Amino acid sequence: MSAGGEALPISESLKVIEGITLYRTEKWWSAVALVESFGRRQIAVYLWIKQRDQWKRKNKFIIHNRAEWQRIKGAVEKLYEGLP
Repeated sequence: MSAGGEALPISESLKVIEGITLYRTEKWWSAVALVESFGRRQIAVYLWIKQRDQWKRKNKFIIHNRAEWQRIKGAVEKLYEGLP
């Protein structure tokens, strides 16, 4: 799957169903991807850093199910209430 014309730099051992770039600079790239591994689909948030003209994964965060997503979303929204 491509994002902005370039494939997301996700391991070839995972099948990328769909990917959405959140932001990208010359050095950093962040995206959300729906991936499949061993017949199981997962949503992952990735952060890559460019080193020597190659994208290297810095962080990967898996959202395991809808209930977990609701907890994450609720916590983020609660913290946003405290922002000006």
